[in-house]
Amino acid sequence: MTKAGAGDLSNGHMPACETPLESANDGRFGSDVVAETLRALDIPYIALVPGSSYRGLHDSMVNHLGNTNPQMLVCLHEDAAVAIAHGYAKVTGKAMGAALHSNVGLLHGAMSIFDTWCDRMPMLIIGATGPLDAATRRPWIDWLHTSRDQGAVIRQFTKWDDVPYSPAAAREALVRAKWVSETVPKGPTYVSLDVDMQEKPLTGQVPQTAVGRLMPRPDTAGSKEAVETACQMLQNARKPVILMGRFDREQAGWDERVALAEMLGATVITDLKLGAAFPTEHPLHVGPPGTRLAPAAKEAVKAADVVLSLDWVDLGGALKQAGLGDHPEPRIIHVSRDHTIHNGWSMDHQMLPVADLFISADPAKVVPQLLEALGLNRKPYERREALPLPQATENADEFTIHDLALELRRAMADRSVSIACLPLSWNGNFWPFRDPLDYLGFNGGAGVGGGPGIAVGAALALKGSGRLPLAICGDGDFLMGHTALWTAVHYKLPLLMIVANNRCYFNDVKHQEQMAVTRGREVENKWIGQRLTEPDVDIAALGAAQGASAFGPVSKGDDLFAVFEKAIAEVEAGGVAVVDVRIASGYAGQ
Repeated sequence: MTKAGAGDLSNGHMPACETPLESANDGRFGSDVVAETLRALDIPYIALVPGSSYRGLHDSMVNHLGNTNPQMLVCLHEDAAVAIAHGYAKVTGKAMGAALHSNVGLLHGAMSIFDTWCDRMPMLIIGATGPLDAATRRPWIDWLHTSRDQGAVIRQFTKWDDVPYSPAAAREALVRAKWVSETVPKGPTYVSLDVDMQEKPLTGQVPQTAVGRLMPRPDTAGSKEAVETACQMLQNARKPVILMGRFDREQAGWDERVALAEMLGATVITDLKLGAAFPTEHPLHVGPPGTRLAPAAKEAVKAADVVLSLDWVDLGGALKQAGLGDHPEPRIIHVSRDHTIHNGWSMDHQMLPVADLFISADPAKVVPQLLEALGLNRKPYERREALPLPQATENADEFTIHDLALELRRAMADRSVSIACLPLSWNGNFWPFRDPLDYLGFNGGAGVGGGPGIAVGAALALKGSGRLPLAICGDGDFLMGHTALWTAVHYKLPLLMIVANNRCYFNDVKHQEQMAVTRGREVENKWIGQRLTEPDVDIAALGAAQGASAFGPVSKGDDLFAVFEKAIAEVEAGGVAVVDVRIASGYAGQ
């Protein structure tokens, strides 16, 4: 094990080196208005890589606000800054800030913005540009970092963007951005701040405004008629199935979904691409959650007479997987507002599904409406016995993802855990989900490298909750995003990161295997251009370089249990731990 130290705390969570000295506040500047607005909007943190394009705002957050509410979180890469804000939103459902330096920082962070968009998570992205007035630009560098339409880089995968030209306009833009971002369907928004607007002294008072009155709560419930029609369809169903899709991490909503399923006696299916939405040990839950429907789930959908889709990702694809074709026999009730942000650039909206009843509403509002309209008594159900620990593989020479899951569950015992990310090789049977914070879902857009940053953001949101933040990343994901761990160590955010290290890009190995079989070519060549060996990457050293406690590589179950116990102890003591687990390539079957 290797371990690096971290700075002392000054006020419970902020390193002493980031507590500013008291500063004079004679005069006010445009960026002071921006900073005050961020505080009024209750933006708690802004993850960033510092840059000259928002040096005015940086100064205002430090010397005008004292680096609190919002507090800056220093990152080593813009992709990590966005991913951290993404992970925070996955826990809280609220927008955190991420600041990206001019066009170059925006280009760096674009992949994680796309992940956030596909995951329908809120985020307030603060951008900045060199002076829009060409006469005030510094030679060379300001010209490089000024774009005429910076928001165009990400406009197709954000909900809204703006370039305000005055402090008053900036305040309004930020309020609108947060409001739009947190309105269902949620998503990232972008506000780019002109350097000159930030740095010029205020020549007069900026009129005060009631921020709350500019952020009305839209009514996203279903219409009375639509809800009543859905109730009639569900009450008359003999074999109803509920596809539990996108939901926030609220316990009250979780309990309502359980009550609805029990009232209807409906089979429930969940999705590993999304956060936990229903207890997987409940007798009405069928098939392990996965990125595709498990065989038992396919059979349930195929046998259903009514399918209730609650903002399911890719409803059309699910019906197709169940073998129902273009004209499925079950009657389909689809509840979603996702269509309101579909566009022609990104195909993340998936195929167009059939629907006999479409309710354009937030499922979190429709479920209690259905409960009230049904007025039925809940049927007596008891939770099934806990999912058994996965069995170790018979081949002692091959340590697999099954074995990793076995030893990790043994080591975790009865601890309360929040899983922030999982590798593609994971089987949904490996771990039971018993409440909405047990699992936070995949990264949204399947962009490799987002997992570590998302895990750090989740750890930030979970700090002090009594839950142990856990991330299980593939080696490719970790290698692209591991520098996000420095931020977790620096700000003392407890986190356990397990790297399922098969030393290759295995997903593409499977693609090359398929190509070779389809074309009648040599299958054994599938590994070429995929392996990450000769030399093996030292995962533990990369973790230690960020200041984490690092363990491994480990490739035997007898060793792994003891290593996991040590790593868990490090996290429970407030640290960050990385464990490199060498596993055989392969996907766990369902």
